[in-house]
Amino acid sequence: MVALTLTGCDTESKPFTATESASSLPEVSQANLSQSKALRASRKNKFKARLSDYELFIGPMKDLAPAHDVIEYELNTPLFTDYAQKQRLVRLPVGTAATYTPQGPLDFPVGTIIAKTFYYAHDLNDLSKGRRLIETRIMEHQESGWIGIPYLWDEDQSDARLAITGGTVEVTWKHTDGDVRTNAHAVPNLNDCKRCHTGSTMQPIGPKARNLNRDFVYADGSQNQLVHWAKIGALEGLPELDTVSQLAVWDDNSTGSVNDRARAYLEVNCGHCHNPAGPARNSGLHLNAEADHPYRLGVFKTPVAAGKGTGGRLYAIVPGKPHESIMEYRMQTVKAGEVMPEFGKALVHKEGLALLQQWIAEMD
Repeated sequence: MVALTLTGCDTESKPFTATESASSLPEVSQANLSQSKALRASRKNKFKARLSDYELFIGPMKDLAPAHDVIEYELNTPLFTDYAQKQRLVRLPVGTAATYTPQGPLDFPVGTIIAKTFYYAHDLNDLSKGRRLIETRIMEHQESGWIGIPYLWDEDQSDARLAITGGTVEVTWKHTDGDVRTNAHAVPNLNDCKRCHTGSTMQPIGPKARNLNRDFVYADGSQNQLVHWAKIGALEGLPELDTVSQLAVWDDNSTGSVNDRARAYLEVNCGHCHNPAGPARNSGLHLNAEADHPYRLGVFKTPVAAGKGTGGRLYAIVPGKPHESIMEYRMQTVKAGEVMPEFGKALVHKEGLALLQQWIAEMD
């Protein structure tokens, strides 16, 4: 039997059990239920019903061909989401530009739309075999601030529908090692977006200058993304490119040392929460790129309130000993309440884990 306690302002609390009918509820509860339904309906009506309503693409939606006023971009090091691949787009209001910032995300004007589409290639060794589109997450910069809106792709891949309550999609693909893998891909609900995108205010995570500082192949050739954005009037305030920091590519050793690549990985996958202003600031563990104190990075740092998430280990990082470090444990587990990142990850990122293990093992 499931019991729910209903409490009114000046009435005695009364337990409601699953054996009672809805009609036996107090009138105040019936009113609350009606108000809740009305609230859900009003929230749904204020968002576009389909992804196509944003007019981000030209031609068949499943081709993901950006419209003429939409900029496609890539990141040096992206967030790991259970081996999903992603397309990233941004559209700025006509006559506006983003403003360069040296550390956080670019300062995008009100009216900006950022779209991230998640998909799985059928065979990671042969992309010509096609892909399955799963979801598109929209971030819209409104007058009141940024909001996140999830859309779930139809089975026929012709469009994506508003998915306020999120969902779960079973996916299957052939991995780079030739094995067939499966996963229950979690599509966030409307409120889940705030779990990762909230610092002092909700904001984008990926499009920081240091993570955009790379080449992209455009229709007229390859060019640095920041330079290209400035050239077309989409970015203002860009200093000389050689003064702009550049995040390493986590799995490309030509872009930096093990330390550079591990720090880039932590910045993108953990630093949006673990920073002085993020949701995990009370942990005292700071994994954003600016953090430079060994203790703040976790070296011989005891946890504040990790509970079972410690895996029985004493410190976040024990130099030279990854298997004694809490950081390694939280990356190699998928148990609820213990896994890190705590949302959007149901599979262990074996390659990312190996990089972090090497990073810790090489620490003095």
